[in-house]
Amino acid sequence: MSQDWNGQWRQQALPGLGAQPWDLIVIGGGISGAGILREAARRGWRCLLLEQRDFAWGTSSRSSKMVHGGLRYIAKGQWRLTRDSVRERQRLLQEAPGLVEPMSFLMPHYRGKFPGPKVFGGLLTLYDALAGRRNHCFHDAVHLRFLAPGVKEPGLLGGTSFLDALTDDARLVMRVLAEARADGAVAINGLRVTRLLRENGRVCGVAIEDSETGAVQTLGCAALAVATGAWAERLRPAQAPRQLRPLRGSHLLLPGWRLPVAQALSFMHAEDGRPVFVFPWEGATVVGTTDLDHRDDLDQSASISQEELRYLLAACAQQFPQAQVSAADVLSTWAGVRPVVAGAGGEQQGKPSNETREHVLWQEPGCVTLAGGKLTTFRPQAIEVLQACGAMLGRNVEDDGEPVFAPQAPVDIPGLSAAQVRRLAGRHGRDLPRVAQRVAELGGDCVGASDTLWAELAFAAEAEMVLHLDDLLLRRTRLGLLLAEGAAQYLPAIRRLCQPRLRWDDARWLAEEQRYRDLWQRHHSLPPVTD
Repeated sequence: MSQDWNGQWRQQALPGLGAQPWDLIVIGGGISGAGILREAARRGWRCLLLEQRDFAWGTSSRSSKMVHGGLRYIAKGQWRLTRDSVRERQRLLQEAPGLVEPMSFLMPHYRGKFPGPKVFGGLLTLYDALAGRRNHCFHDAVHLRFLAPGVKEPGLLGGTSFLDALTDDARLVMRVLAEARADGAVAINGLRVTRLLRENGRVCGVAIEDSETGAVQTLGCAALAVATGAWAERLRPAQAPRQLRPLRGSHLLLPGWRLPVAQALSFMHAEDGRPVFVFPWEGATVVGTTDLDHRDDLDQSASISQEELRYLLAACAQQFPQAQVSAADVLSTWAGVRPVVAGAGGEQQGKPSNETREHVLWQEPGCVTLAGGKLTTFRPQAIEVLQACGAMLGRNVEDDGEPVFAPQAPVDIPGLSAAQVRRLAGRHGRDLPRVAQRVAELGGDCVGASDTLWAELAFAAEAEMVLHLDDLLLRRTRLGLLLAEGAAQYLPAIRRLCQPRLRWDDARWLAEEQRYRDLWQRHHSLPPVTD
């Protein structure tokens, strides 16, 4: 069988899945499913992950890219969630440098506006106490003008800085999956679970369909974990109450030069008092996020609306009036759907931002469904799911505190800076030596104005289970977001490099390119103008 994790390996692996005695099958290839698979594999479980589209296709590639402690949860009295979040944030900063990186945040304060310096400083004191270290400081208006040039001036009292972290969410999923696979787990995309198999009232397996070929088969398992995010209710018994409230969060990506910020700026939107962020990411500037009920088809990629575009541009105008940012400046957009657990009946009448971000487990014999939750706390959530599965199997599962990511020996890559090597090590972990081989072969040039190396594209095409072109350009790399028009001008060069590695003929490549262009236009460009 092919050593690379790619389409050829997938074809060889599929026929044998049904013959395996799986201890655990995980449904869902986002960060929650990847975390469950990683913790199960580390404990020696025979485990398989099934993803119906692509790894991180849903919310786990469309988040706000923040690994944060959830400062806003303190004000809502969600102490456990905040405590777990700050602890896991520190863990990820230590375990995955280059992928999860510290970022300073600034909250400006204005005369007569909420929050004031004293109130916000008090919240941060509690926040830092939960983290076990002091990470905040007040800056007067003079200093703040140097830290955040162009910030709105009238009534400015100063600002408070505090520390959180940013990541590339899709690459985080890929690294967690790589750790699970290194411990013997199997992860396959493009496999849709059509129904659960039950025997004597207990879930005992799944029926699956290959999204690429239409082939069907059944797989048996001792336990099943469902971690499908906003789709978590799809496989629940018909009589179970509907409790998910899908909430959409949309973002704008601007060229870094158009709205340059050296650190994240958090402020309250004048229209509704919600916190909004402007922060640097991958050489560009992110503006986000919205928070509203998502009423569109969950089986289609979420897209920003005209109203959300107006709202986020208004946030830029409010806080950076001199920049005069307009829709014409937007490089790309993305929208993700948060799987928030509401009361029975799902959608509530209250504001979306007031819903809790706590997760819950729904259980039936043989099956545990994870609903809700946060990217930052994926590890303790995964262990909680495994504990519930273990109870069904007579296995004891403890949180032993072992790292998610195994320590890696340093790799010297001639021609690259220390910062570039750190970035590659964070994104590729165990695969860094192989990525270094591609750098030696192809050189250290980046694609356009991005930080992504051509060598990374080549490696992803060879060994990161790319089934479609959007997998490569929107999730294995973020070139489709970071470069103008979805990296359209670079598609010929990308074809020359990647088509042979993907083993696609000309007809397949042309079909994939058209599919990608259409998808990008519908879901990552500016929304269509409506009356």
